[in-house]
Order: sequence, then structure tokens, then C-alpha cells
Amino acid sequence: MADDTTVSAVLDSLDRGLDAALDRLAGFLRIPSISTDPAHAGDVRRAAEWLRDELAGLGFQAAVRDTPGHPMVVARSQAGGARPLLFYGHYDVQPVDPLDLWNRPPFDPQIEDTPSGRVIRARGASDDKGQLMTFVEAFRAWREVHGELPSDLILLFEGEEESGSPSLRPFLRDNADELRASLAIICDTGLYADGRPAITTQLRGLVGQEVVVHAADRDLHSGAFGGLAANPIMILAQALSALKDDRGRISLPGFYDGVADLPPELARDWQALDFDAAEFLARVGLSTPVGEQGRTALEMVWNQPTAEINGIEGGYTGKGFKTVLPATARAKVSFRLTGTQDPQAIRRAFQDHVRRFVPGDCRVEFHDHGASPASVMDISDPAFAQAKAALTQEWGREAAFIGAGGSIPIAGDFKRILGMDTLLIGFASDDDRIHSPNEKYDVDSFAKGARSWARILAALR
Repeated sequence: MADDTTVSAVLDSLDRGLDAALDRLAGFLRIPSISTDPAHAGDVRRAAEWLRDELAGLGFQAAVRDTPGHPMVVARSQAGGARPLLFYGHYDVQPVDPLDLWNRPPFDPQIEDTPSGRVIRARGASDDKGQLMTFVEAFRAWREVHGELPSDLILLFEGEEESGSPSLRPFLRDNADELRASLAIICDTGLYADGRPAITTQLRGLVGQEVVVHAADRDLHSGAFGGLAANPIMILAQALSALKDDRGRISLPGFYDGVADLPPELARDWQALDFDAAEFLARVGLSTPVGEQGRTALEMVWNQPTAEINGIEGGYTGKGFKTVLPATARAKVSFRLTGTQDPQAIRRAFQDHVRRFVPGDCRVEFHDHGASPASVMDISDPAFAQAKAALTQEWGREAAFIGAGGSIPIAGDFKRILGMDTLLIGFASDDDRIHSPNEKYDVDSFAKGARSWARILAALR
């Protein structure tokens, strides 16, 4: 581990170079690397080449690597060190629609003064170009001060994250020997809601399922057939309402297999966050928590699995009124998974559950929409405590181990394909408006993010 003088010199370099770093970020943000739009394929490649050139200028062996979709950027330094580290981020961005809701052109970045401080506003400023560049600027300052890059570093920057990462898993499998390290580091997360630094140690998995119930061969007059003929909306509603019992527990057989109680260390960290469920719900016009009885609010959003109905339709939904028994009804249902729950076992259990409600003269069909297991990091690895201490020192607030209710599949892919855990550390704020018009990234987050990585790099060497 480097001494304080070694780290201080890098931090001073980052402070002196902040304006130049913001200019570089602005140049990166001007490239409209929208991966979902084929019209921007050339821009996505241009962003990859911009990154390659920046990294090569810092002494990395850097290359743009083609895939069946958009390219990967892979770079490597071999400076020795206690453990090799793989850094991951993505350089593609979301579409900008609706354009008329932007206060300025989305690919014309500007620094703005706001009541909460300076921000850089542009598409991709927070998700994920600004975050990715906190890595790069930390590496730049380290090399400027010490004449070499720290440790044995592998950088993997993706151009398809915002379009589902179709090329990522095959790329990891095909290049596993080249990419394998002792630890992965992902920058695509954020600060805790109150602004304290955080390390995300667990992510929920996801199962998506569409179900369609077919009854009669046409819509039926409810006066002539009501009470006698099967109603597929009623069938579906009964099946879905039976997913939970009166205590909020999910009733599918075997559903909780692999769900673990919260470890004591995480329970202490989460309790110290003083999460206010009523205040959290008030932001969206609600007030009363629901869910499994006997669980804390953070357990319910981070550590417990869920079953949610995301959409349901059937029958006549237009203006006026039409008294029919519909021929079909459909719903989209998702399950968030924790621990070692098996996504395919959950899918089968749900399908079996629905079939029990479908009469013999009706039929049901299912359409799968993805499945990924949860990711749970081994925080006994000393890197987690070292990174936590480095973040606490930089931000002047005790860093926290937190969970996330959503899913970041790449973290699970690193574990299953490359056999390594992941440090998920980012500096985005809840109000960064990612995926929305007027996206921004706090200049303070950008500056302190780069300083944080310098401290973490020193701690992990």
C-alpha cells in the first residue's frame, strides 16, 4: 500500500487538473454514442476510438475490439502490484427523446451553476461517461506524478450497455483468460440518497414473464354467456392475486429457497442509514409501506425477493362501455430475486401456479422475457474494507455497504464467467436525471470520484 505522501501528490494533481479534465469530459460527451439507434453506429465507434486514443496516451496497451454489435474497448497496463484489477464502464448512452424537454442541446455539454452546486449537463454526463472518466482521470494523475500506472490494470469499456449488452457475455467467454483478474470494479452506481459514499454489495436478480390466457374463440356477449362461460380476465386475476398471502409472502412453492437473512455487518450498516420509508414513498405520492410483514423497509427493497404485476390487459378498454367476456387476457409479471434463488425454478413455479387456475376448456401460453440470478459479493475480501476506508477518508463521511433493488447483470457475469467478485462504487446522485431529459453530473461528484479512485488504487496496490 502506498504511503500518504504518494497519494497526496496524486490528489494534488487531480485538483490542479480539474478544469482540463472537465474539458476532456465535454469532448467525450459531444459524441452522440446512442447504441440503440443504428443511425448512430458510427458515433458509437467514434466514442470507442476516442477512449482508445486517450488510454493509449496514458501508457495503456489499448484496442478497439469488434463484436457482432458495437465494439469493446480493452486496455491493459502491467505495472505489477499485489492483485490485478478489472475496471468496467460503458461509453454508450440512452436516446434523448423527447428532445423538446431538454433545456439545451443534449450533446452540447455545459457547466451550469445550480442551487446545489456546479453541474455538467449533457446526455451521458452521469450514465456513464462522467463516471467512467473518474477512472481515467485517476489513472492520468497517477501516471503524471509517478511516471507509471498503478498495479496490473485491465479496462473493459462496453458500447452496448444501454441496448441490453448482447455481445458482452460471448465476449467475456471468448476472452476469459485475457480479462480474468482478482477483482472487478464497476463505476455505474451512485451515492446513497443522503449523499454519503457507498459500496453496493448485493444486487437482485430478475425474471420476466408474460402470460396469456385464452378462453372462447371470440369475445362473448356478457348477458348471453356471463355466469356460464369462462372469463379469462377473472382467471388471470385469481391466479395473480393468489401470488401472495395475507402477510405479503409470495406463495409459490419453493420460492424462498436460497433466500438468506441479512448478515449482521450489513444489518448494522443499513440500520445506520436511517432510511425513512414514509418520506421515500411521499416523493411519489404514497404514504403506507406494503410488503412482507416483519421486514424493515430496506430489507424489502434490497434483500427480499418480490413478485410484481407490471401490466395487465384484456377485453374492452376504449371509451364508453361494452359488455363482453373477452376471448383473451394477458399480463406481464416480474420477480426480483435475492440470494441463490434459481431464476428458471422461479419461472417454472409461476407457470405451474397459473396452470392450476386455468379450466380444461381454456389454454394458457407463456412468453419468457429474460432471467438472471442475484449477485451477492463476498465482503470478507479485504478489498471491501480497504475501499470503504478510502471512501470515508475522501468524503469525510462514513461510507456504507448498501444493497440495490435493481439488477446489474454484468456483476453476475463477472462472477459466473470470470470467477471474481465486484466492487460497485459510483458517485451519481438521485437527481441526475439519467435516461431522462436534462441529465447532469455534479462537478463535485466528478472531482471527488476521481480522488476516491486514487485513494482506492493506493489501498489495493
